[in-house]
Amino acid sequence: MAINLTKGQKIDLRKSSGEQLTNFCVGVNWGAIETIKKGLFGKRKVIEDVDLDLSCIMTDANGELADWIYSPEYNGFLQQHNYPLGKLMSKDAALRHSGDDRQGDVGGDDGLDNEIISVDLSKVDSNIDKIFFFLNIYLNKGQNFDFSHIPFAKIRMYEGTPSRVNNVHSSYDIVTDGSYAGKGALIMGKLYKRNGEWKFDAIGEPTDDKMFLQTIQKILQNHAK
Repeated sequence: MAINLTKGQKIDLRKSSGEQLTNFCVGVNWGAIETIKKGLFGKRKVIEDVDLDLSCIMTDANGELADWIYSPEYNGFLQQHNYPLGKLMSKDAALRHSGDDRQGDVGGDDGLDNEIISVDLSKVDSNIDKIFFFLNIYLNKGQNFDFSHIPFAKIRMYEGTPSRVNNVHSSYDIVTDGSYAGKGALIMGKLYKRNGEWKFDAIGEPTDDKMFLQTIQKILQNHAK
């Protein structure tokens, strides 16, 4: 049975059989915002795209940034300001991002996650001590919403692939947590080593960050050491 995570909860990465969980997906699921509006010619459905960005950074034992995964869609801006460019795979190929979803599910939950990072802990470079996952809302021009407005926003860790869910290990429901209202970014949690084994800490910290670079700085300052 899947674990329903709460903020600050620490869990072992073990299957119900007792085996260590080494290959899994960290996915985020959400819906587009659908509203019914009245007009001169009756009611009509209005669909507002929701662009959430799932990212992660990896740090070493000293809390220094060692690697990262975030959307290459920002590379124009990042290049102008001499920031590290976005990419969808870690240097050791242990983590792979499924790519950017700029809309969310339309017409209800399709049962699959919109953005997924696939993890193979057996491939993680030996100098990596922690892996942080975080989420940012990208607001298009004229948009003004936060996590409390997004339909069925949920985070989960599961065995499978980006297109197939075999077994859900743990999940966290964002929209039911009132502390996320008014917030546009979320430090989801971290994988960390303890006595030679990987474990997971559900940090669940909402922030006011307007861009993922700010969230990275918060992680490095407050959680990496």
